[in-house]
Amino acid sequence: MNKLLSCVAMAGMAISSLTLQAQQTTESLYNYTEAFHPIFYNNNGSTYRSASGRPGHQYWQNSASYDLKVRLDDQANRVSGQVTITYTNNSPDDLDFIWLQLDQNLFEPNSIGQAVVPLSNSRYGSAGSNFKGGYEIASVGVSGQNDTQYTINDTRMRVDLAKPLTANGGSTTLTLEYAYNIPMYGADRTGILETKQGNIYAIAQWYPRVYVYDDVQGWNTLPYTGPGEFYCEYGDFNVEITAPADHIVVMGGELLNPQDVWTGEQLSRYKNAQKSDKTIMIRTAEEVANKQSRPSNKQELTWKYRLENARDVAWASSKSFIIDAAKINLPSGKASLAMSAYPAESNGGNAWERSTEYTKASIEYYSKKWFEYPYPVAVNVASNVGGMEYPAISFCSSTAKAGSLWGVTDHEFGHNWFPMIVGSNERLHAWMDEGFNTFINDLSTAAFNNGEYERRMGDRNSMTAAFAVPGLEPIMSSPQNMRERNLGILAYYKPGFGLRLLRDEIIGAKRFDAAFRAYIHAWAFKHPTPEDFFRTIESETGENLAWFWRGWFQHNWLLDQAIDEVRYVEMSPEKGAIIKISNLQKLALPVVVEAVTESGKKIRQKLPVDIWERNKSWSFMLETTEKLTSVTIDPDHVYPDINQENNTWRAN
Repeated sequence: MNKLLSCVAMAGMAISSLTLQAQQTTESLYNYTEAFHPIFYNNNGSTYRSASGRPGHQYWQNSASYDLKVRLDDQANRVSGQVTITYTNNSPDDLDFIWLQLDQNLFEPNSIGQAVVPLSNSRYGSAGSNFKGGYEIASVGVSGQNDTQYTINDTRMRVDLAKPLTANGGSTTLTLEYAYNIPMYGADRTGILETKQGNIYAIAQWYPRVYVYDDVQGWNTLPYTGPGEFYCEYGDFNVEITAPADHIVVMGGELLNPQDVWTGEQLSRYKNAQKSDKTIMIRTAEEVANKQSRPSNKQELTWKYRLENARDVAWASSKSFIIDAAKINLPSGKASLAMSAYPAESNGGNAWERSTEYTKASIEYYSKKWFEYPYPVAVNVASNVGGMEYPAISFCSSTAKAGSLWGVTDHEFGHNWFPMIVGSNERLHAWMDEGFNTFINDLSTAAFNNGEYERRMGDRNSMTAAFAVPGLEPIMSSPQNMRERNLGILAYYKPGFGLRLLRDEIIGAKRFDAAFRAYIHAWAFKHPTPEDFFRTIESETGENLAWFWRGWFQHNWLLDQAIDEVRYVEMSPEKGAIIKISNLQKLALPVVVEAVTESGKKIRQKLPVDIWERNKSWSFMLETTEKLTSVTIDPDHVYPDINQENNTWRAN
């Protein structure tokens, strides 16, 4: 999701200098034995998760495949149908019951999520809402059982099994008949956008899903309350969506029956788009109001889709959709299809008519840089959802345009790598998808169209004020365990900033990118934990980074590097200068120093973080044969130093 970023960032960076001054100190708070404590990891390597950060030789995960047949009622704003779940237990444990996620129950008036919505505005809902949502479960069945017992508690359903589901490959099938009313604004992840030519239905969290059972926590049954996103098993999806015949239904998956749902002309354009590097119109703005632009003589049409080896599916439906598409070129020589669905209100003025161009560019960049895109399509849908990601489909604001539309499109499709391919637990570790995605978005934005939308927000140190908010929780807090206004900083900006520090200042771009790529490949379609990520980066680069993980991610430690003294060797400038620096706050980082001589020559020296392994202050010699006019720490302003006033020494 990308909705929080701008407003939260502005709020964080608007902190006055007085706040930062309150954090400043002349006496060092640094404790090197704490910063460089040799024990960081809570778990040893195991047969399931190697100490190298890779999956162990006995790594396992369960799987869940879904057959879904549903109907959209655009008069009652309602989804109803049936889901059949084939669940396979690859764990070493017999299972007596299965837990299902009922995310729509968030919108029941008495849900936990509604109870914790604040009186002030929240993106997760309104405290004064009178919408009555939630699942209506008509039946639940388990294969081989005559009578299935189940219990629903908030957004969780426990289905009891008559006989344990055996370990190491036991499989069973669950079938549920259900319905629910679609919320107009569903926690900024699903909803209904009213347009002049018809509603746009952005449908997500729309079927009961199996909770993950893993080797870390067993059943991961945290309720869905809005802030924490999702943690899902992988499997295959066969989906049939019956909608009014004047609707177009798009889903993140392969359309199996295009000949049944497109007109002859649209089918021809659809096939041409699959071979075109330029955007091809499949249904134009002028055609939306023309009844001949949909197959005639039918009340309803059924759209059939399939998506393989994915953790979720979502879709959208509307009679107002303009549709365009283009080919996505993948490194292996394979192709995918970028497609956009948007109303007339979003068309024109450097807006959604470029959506397919953005989608194509984003996915081609990430496929080449990190891991090849695995899905047959990438669909961008204009909606009242500010920005939300699902495998092969994104919902983005219908009012976004220019750099805003590029940013949200690139961000949401970047999520196909985190957490769709690398399936981390978003409910607990939002930074492992939002922060990683923020990091890769910076690189893709710089590359897109010669930097057309590259953000020029001043020096990177300007973000420091947001990171120094008093009482800010650590990055390694769950989304439910941090103030809503801090989510943008802690899930997006600070981890993204930290990865850039690692890449650009600590490890080096080439080595870091190779390690990050290795992490993606090792954990593709699997479930990594934070420790798996930390261990992989250390193993691949050969660096011990516990000091960084501890200070930046586990704690909210601050940085304040200071110049204490500059003097000449034996009082002779031609013999060199001795510079004394101190680390005044609790975070340790390398030090970059730049000196300027009387003749204007610049001398730069970089000191490794190791100088702080057993010191609070450090003196070093700078080779020079001239007097110095100034000495500055962090001349490029890329470090998160909270007090730049003590970063510069100037000659009298």
